[in-house]
Amino acid sequence: MRKALARTRVAASGAAAAFAVSSLIALSGCGVQPQSSAVPRLQAAAAAAQPGAAAADPGTAGSRILNPANGRLEAVVPDISRTVLLIGDSQSEPSDGWPRQGLEAAGYKVYYCGRGGTGFVAANGSTGNYIDALSRGDWLLPSGTPALIVIQGGGNDAASGASDSRIAGNAERLIVELEARYPGTRIAMIGTLARGEGNGGGRRTEVDGLLGSVAAGHNLPFISVGDWLTRYGLAKDLADAVHMNPKGRSALGTLLERRLRDLGLERKPAADQPPALAAGSGTDSFQD
Repeated sequence: MRKALARTRVAASGAAAAFAVSSLIALSGCGVQPQSSAVPRLQAAAAAAQPGAAAADPGTAGSRILNPANGRLEAVVPDISRTVLLIGDSQSEPSDGWPRQGLEAAGYKVYYCGRGGTGFVAANGSTGNYIDALSRGDWLLPSGTPALIVIQGGGNDAASGASDSRIAGNAERLIVELEARYPGTRIAMIGTLARGEGNGGGRRTEVDGLLGSVAAGHNLPFISVGDWLTRYGLAKDLADAVHMNPKGRSALGTLLERRLRDLGLERKPAADQPPALAAGSGTDSFQD
């Protein structure tokens, strides 16, 4: 009877561990890649629940570690110092989304947190708006210090009729929280993709300008995209009213890379390289 009870407890603990990990996997849209290898992590969790099993190495890529400062699980990300944390909506969510393409072309790996349909005010099902998702743990944030944080969005807030005060207020809260979570990491913002004032941009262009004002108030670099569709003749590459086809995503990614470099926001490889001894000089010099 005791052996049977023990076996029951082990099975239950394994199932609980699997459920806990599956809950982590369900966290919305976070990761270096949008796909998730759920089965290996479920197996690892179930194995760890067995009596005498060793704990997972917290330094292993793909594992989760507890941040003692806030009591939340965070993801171990390879090369976090070369990785940008991208927060965004359906413009950023696809693996070939134009914000990802621009950031990757500027030298970064991308860790994405967000979900289509969300924004500074807009929520989508179990995933809250940006500040709520961050605060209550809807996202699995990366551990360590990212090279850069980029916040993209505003389109869903424009579509939902959110007021200026709510959008600006939540954007302010998000910036403050990110600065507290990742002190010393530079934050930049990308506005709301639109046709531009006078060309049908409407509320989307207004929200782009509003977010620019928020960024300026915090001395953050801001990339306005509220007229890019018409300024660069890209409205022809819309797949629907607001999203781009592959050609459009590629074109926008190229434009974003250029703007990132204009602002000095590209990843600078020299920062990752150790000092090299200049031959015959007897002094240290940095590689270009």
